[in-house]
Amino acid sequence: MAALALCANAAYAQSDAQVYESAIAEAARLCPGHSKERTTPGIRAVPVGALRVLAQRNYTMCPDRRLDAATPAVWYGADGVFAWNPETKGAAKLIAGKVDAMTRKEDFPPETLVWKADGSQAKGVTVPMFERRPRPAGSY
Repeated sequence: MAALALCANAAYAQSDAQVYESAIAEAARLCPGHSKERTTPGIRAVPVGALRVLAQRNYTMCPDRRLDAATPAVWYGADGVFAWNPETKGAAKLIAGKVDAMTRKEDFPPETLVWKADGSQAKGVTVPMFERRPRPAGSY
């Protein structure tokens, strides 16, 4: 319990620049589609307060070019990951808005949520499953 509180306080003790850099570093660790060029614009579009909430909950953001242009933003509730297609125009802004709204309400449903390019929720669509970046041998 103390470790969780310490981790939560660490996210709030960081400067805004450190919060952004920590979020990008976490994406580099977890996201198979990470590159600084793809990840940075999406994370930098999110208000720093929302990133602090994500860090507190151990949630992350991942670029995912497998998402199509019609449904470029996803919340993988079971994995605690927000994903967006960095090659779809407006997807970074869309996911930033969804992250901000969900962190303000502290509402993170366990199911997968998919959003259309216009920001409305997509129902009955199939998206690729989230897959974490493989860990190097011996890091388990």
